[in-house]
Amino acid sequence: MNKIIILLISVVMMGCGNDPKQKESAGSQELQETHEHHETAETSPPSKTLSPYTSAMAMIGDAHIHIDYSSPSVRERIIFGGLVGYNTVWQAGAHKATWIETDKNLIIDGKALPQGKYGIFVIPGKEQWEVMFNTRWDQHGKDDYNETENVLSLSVKPVELQEIQESLKYEVIKTNGNSGVITMAWEKVKIEIPFQVGK
Repeated sequence: MNKIIILLISVVMMGCGNDPKQKESAGSQELQETHEHHETAETSPPSKTLSPYTSAMAMIGDAHIHIDYSSPSVRERIIFGGLVGYNTVWQAGAHKATWIETDKNLIIDGKALPQGKYGIFVIPGKEQWEVMFNTRWDQHGKDDYNETENVLSLSVKPVELQEIQESLKYEVIKTNGNSGVITMAWEKVKIEIPFQVGK
């Protein structure tokens, strides 16, 4: 008799555990949580790019000069001598190497930069910067930088800015008919690269 009672209790308990209404309720709750999760993910605002791609360009004489770069911000950091070490090669921007394209020959520091597209690399220093125009313009950072592929190199003296330049900024500025200057400013430093349009 005791065995029959135990068996009946077991059957009743198993029946309760398989109640279809309970299963349906649990399934609905799970579906609702999944939907809410997707809804939250879809409506989240996109994250802001910290170093957006931008460009600088100008017509100087009959030359079209275009610089393409990724512009990082200072964000309360020490940049030169900190994030960007002194006396080390830097790709003059964030992410991919900064590049310049000119459809005419340029004369920079008395040397010819033939028309074409070049990566810009620099070696910052406290008193002097080295600027290099390199044939390998399409590269990530300075990973594949090779000094032997430089077409033109020059030394420039950095200028100290009175106010912080928060975002890295390049400009191509016309100074007269066939002459101009390429400037790069970031943090409290600015460099200038004068040039003339060749014949």
